[in-house]
Amino acid sequence: MKQTASEASHSMSFWDQTATWIGANANNGTWYVGGVLAALGLGGAMKVLMITGPVAYLLLALVGYMGFQTRRSTMALTNVSFGRWGSVGPSLVNVVQFMGWAAVNTFIAAGSISYLLHDLLGWPVFGQRGGLKGIIFGILMMSILHLISISLGQRSVRIIERVGIVLVILLVLWETWAVFQTVSLNQLTQWQVPVKFHLPTGNAIDTLAAFNLAWVTAGADFTKFAKNKTAATVAPFIGGTVGLFWFALVGIIATIGAAVTLHSFDPNASDPSTVASRLGLGILAMIVIVLTSTTANAVNLMAAGTALTNIFKRLRLTPALWLVTVLATLMTLIPLWSNSFLGVFTMFLDYVGMILGPEIAIILVDYYLIHGAHYTDNMFANAPRVNWLAYVNWGLGILSYFLLRQVGWVTNTVGATVFAMLITASLHLVLSRVTVKLRNTVPENN
Repeated sequence: MKQTASEASHSMSFWDQTATWIGANANNGTWYVGGVLAALGLGGAMKVLMITGPVAYLLLALVGYMGFQTRRSTMALTNVSFGRWGSVGPSLVNVVQFMGWAAVNTFIAAGSISYLLHDLLGWPVFGQRGGLKGIIFGILMMSILHLISISLGQRSVRIIERVGIVLVILLVLWETWAVFQTVSLNQLTQWQVPVKFHLPTGNAIDTLAAFNLAWVTAGADFTKFAKNKTAATVAPFIGGTVGLFWFALVGIIATIGAAVTLHSFDPNASDPSTVASRLGLGILAMIVIVLTSTTANAVNLMAAGTALTNIFKRLRLTPALWLVTVLATLMTLIPLWSNSFLGVFTMFLDYVGMILGPEIAIILVDYYLIHGAHYTDNMFANAPRVNWLAYVNWGLGILSYFLLRQVGWVTNTVGATVFAMLITASLHLVLSRVTVKLRNTVPENN
């Protein structure tokens, strides 16, 4: 029997969804986040990882169900919660942040290409005199790979994830084994963080939350293609969690391993390329980094392009993907003008966490609590131009995050993200219901 267009568009199986979300997190950014968490020590980093990751990907599963039920992308869903014109705000945030994530992954992969060019052709490594040409060549090469990976839209993303995830698994198994050949588990557990580099637990939770919540805002972009509810909810949870645990753990042990081996710890040198070079993992490790950038950025660019089509309704997905890829390439050049890639990265995460937590709280409360876990076509057609209440609550949530980051016991314990989300969710639920009651009690003018 010939497959209909509708059936073809809903053909992502449980494995496709799982592979997509493992590939989303099996990347350089996850490794680098692991390197940042290494400033907690192995035990502290693992505790933050084990708590924050599953909570964030439970939210991803909730958004995944929304995509499956409505067959719409996450930003298209905000047409109800933020309004038809109001959805431009969250969509613009998604365009910028996912181009930013693509730029982060590309810059790290370009650093690996710089090391490869040094080993093969003798070119200076980025950071050395004359090393600029290697990193720029790497950025251009990665951008070409990204254009190929998204050339056919959702179909090419699915292909790159199916093929890429198998290669990533094989290569990173080798890389994990190589790290443990360099240092023992006892050395990793006994290592102490230098006092001047110690990272407060709450700040670490906020950093990891910002990283994970970014994927939540793209969840429905992929689960709208899912074959069934399990593929739309359980698969993203499993895939995202496995990818996070695996690659962040590799980043943690590789960064601590380099610190143990070289008797020095430098958070600025926790990127995959530098750590792999310091541990002497060789050319194959650099190839892993390049490959994982391609698989992860296929998801990043798909999310950015999809959000762009929600802003410009007449723009088709494929041209949107090409446009965001070019813009992301330009964003990749930003760290070249900074003395610290870590500084640029953590500042980016601070802004992402401040904005996304409250936004996600509004999206979930509107769907599950205000509309009873069900959106209809009429709700999209009759949505207000702008839901100003959502914007007010979003702004208050962002303000609460900023203020909470100034409170010492918050930064030293659970972080500001969870409180900001709870405050925003409570405000939006209560004020929305009060607004509805007031509207129903005020008689209409004849």
